[in-house]
Amino acid sequence: MANPLFDALFAPHAGRDTAFLHLPSGETTSHAAFLAEAAQYAHALTALGVRPGDRVAVHIEKSAQALALYAGCVQAGAVFLPLNTAYTPKELDYFVGDSGAALFVCDPGEAAEMSSIAAKHGCILHTLAGDGTGTLADLAEAQATEFQTVARDAEDLAALLYTSGTTGRSKGAMLTHRNLLSNAEALVDTWRFTANDVLLHALPIFHSHGLFVATNVTLLAGGSMIFLPKFDQDAVIARLPDATSMMGVPTFYTRLLDDKRFDAALTAHMRLFISGSAPLLSETHERFAARTGHRILERYGMTETSMNTSNPYDGERRAGTVGFALPGVEVKVCDPKTGAELPHGEIGVLEVRGPNVFKGYWQMPEKTREELRDDGFFITGDLSLIDADGYVHIVGRGKDLIISGGYNIYPKEIELFLDAQDGVLESAVIGAPHPDFGESVVAVLVPEPGAKLDVAAVEAAVKRDLASFKRPRRVETMDALPRNTMGKVQKNQLRSRFAAVFSG
Repeated sequence: MANPLFDALFAPHAGRDTAFLHLPSGETTSHAAFLAEAAQYAHALTALGVRPGDRVAVHIEKSAQALALYAGCVQAGAVFLPLNTAYTPKELDYFVGDSGAALFVCDPGEAAEMSSIAAKHGCILHTLAGDGTGTLADLAEAQATEFQTVARDAEDLAALLYTSGTTGRSKGAMLTHRNLLSNAEALVDTWRFTANDVLLHALPIFHSHGLFVATNVTLLAGGSMIFLPKFDQDAVIARLPDATSMMGVPTFYTRLLDDKRFDAALTAHMRLFISGSAPLLSETHERFAARTGHRILERYGMTETSMNTSNPYDGERRAGTVGFALPGVEVKVCDPKTGAELPHGEIGVLEVRGPNVFKGYWQMPEKTREELRDDGFFITGDLSLIDADGYVHIVGRGKDLIISGGYNIYPKEIELFLDAQDGVLESAVIGAPHPDFGESVVAVLVPEPGAKLDVAAVEAAVKRDLASFKRPRRVETMDALPRNTMGKVQKNQLRSRFAAVFSG
């Protein structure tokens, strides 16, 4: 019986003694050994009464065993629900309850606190630590190393991922076997991954980037991963000579550029550096190329779709853009009010369609109808334009659009201008309530390390070069912008902090 995701990603490696995971301990786990452990976890799940289609919620540290649990869920037909390790008990209570999880797996250190959540929602609680120990690991260790794979259909759910919920309650994006497999196939093709690739993996695996992009692509290609528990500058620099490729968020690359050990000689053997999950500053792109000779490949995806676009492997990797639609994916920019497609060069809301687009939001049919059109196009909410050469530019989120005195103001345009000013490392532009204009522009600047930022000079440049309605009426400075675990700027926090700057 077929199980699309397991059959493509895992089953082909049965009996292979080739390397899959290079661990911090210096040990290497083969493909065959990993599959045996995954089978043990699949047995453990069924022993606990987890049935096909049941949700398995996990709030655990990154480890080889956590990855085996993901594979075991796929093989047993369960729906994998990874949860950000930074979530609080209140947030976890919502996710476990909303998903109707049959099993909740947490770190042993938080078991006492999580037991009340599990009891409240009637699910089983087990533990799994970052070192691979815990009650679930003990149960799995006692199981057989072969498991009869559960049959699943391409449209059956493989994973449930909750959006960040910066506005309203978090939504659970339902991802099918077809969604995840089609995306991995497109990325292996686009990025030219093969069995010879060794991916340096320092991303978390509670997120689409580290789990469904990095891991699934490596599995499908038959390559291996240097599996680091987190991004550690010294560890990354030490292991780079053993890698051929790396996926990261912009913060990874800015930190590496701040290290004198990171140079062209260290990266000469590398095939590919990929960045995503947050916008990569053009300055970072250019500094990286000047330092190493490599052009970072930036791509664009979402929780609901995994990857949608990518700069080309061959051809110009254009800074400030996210490239072209992946094979099998369609993109268009539409008027946010009418839904009509806009010509190239005009800003609107990006819509995407393809086999990667999710099935809908868990138990939210109304929200699904709002954002997923009958013709299959998903309304991303990202303000975008497609330039004359076909490159997609992400201008900002729809909710970040500032409407001041009847004018539409796109923060990204102002941020790019501010980022280019002397002494400015990066910026964030938000709207704050204004008594006359409805809202007006606030610019938050982060100075370059060691630089004394001349705010008056920045304001003078703004007055000289930006239209009056776009000019920030308030300029603030911060040592660093608030970011989530994947490096995205949390503009909702900035809006809260500066909500009253124009009052009184």
